[in-house]
Amino acid sequence: MSFVVIVLAGLIAGALNAVAGGGTFVSFPALVWLGVPPVMANATATLTALPGYLSSAWAFRRDVSAEGALGLRWMFGLAVFGGLAGALLLMVTPDEVFVGVVPWLLLTATLLFAAGPRLLPLLAGGSGISPRFSILVLTAVSIYGGYFNGGLGIMLLAAFSLIGFTHLHSMNGLKNALSAILSSVSALTYATAGLIAWDHALVLAIATAAGGFLGGHYSRRIRNMAALRAAIVVVGAAMTVAFFAR
Repeated sequence: MSFVVIVLAGLIAGALNAVAGGGTFVSFPALVWLGVPPVMANATATLTALPGYLSSAWAFRRDVSAEGALGLRWMFGLAVFGGLAGALLLMVTPDEVFVGVVPWLLLTATLLFAAGPRLLPLLAGGSGISPRFSILVLTAVSIYGGYFNGGLGIMLLAAFSLIGFTHLHSMNGLKNALSAILSSVSALTYATAGLIAWDHALVLAIATAAGGFLGGHYSRRIRNMAALRAAIVVVGAAMTVAFFAR
């Protein structure tokens, strides 16, 4: 039974990430439902999302460019720092504390995902942004991503808009690159600390990669992206309510 749950969760999470994002709303709760402690489930979900981040980063490699006040080296460095800092913060968070934090993280990620299409145009086109403000914003989002991977994509896109990015292709390319970098650092930190549920991780990673391939392959047939996003928001909201009720 657990094998079937992990495979289905991975396929769905990978497909969602490839098409619109939100895969963590499926993979993380599935691991918790199977009895994996919340902190370990979060670490494992981050690791299993990594292949998708890496493949997306490679696919968008020609679109990676910097706008605003910071260069790519600064951004990559902040992603490394944030991924490590967020992972270390998670490692010192007791399971009982993390259980209390998770519903709020899921709620934040769900609201941001739901508001994304309306939020990003409102934030776009910032000018005169200082390097200090840019560093502060990217550091905060990178630490969030290292601590909890849910909603990372929309958080990064919102951050880019805040610090002056205007070109969507650049934003998407850099989002994938920074997601891959900070998730690699945090996943390596989790693995070193023994926080990965390897009995589930390998199957989930393979299923997630397969789901990502299938999702990317069939995504062009999806005509109503608004309905898909709404379905993901419903899943996120349901998971949020479930964790608040625990």
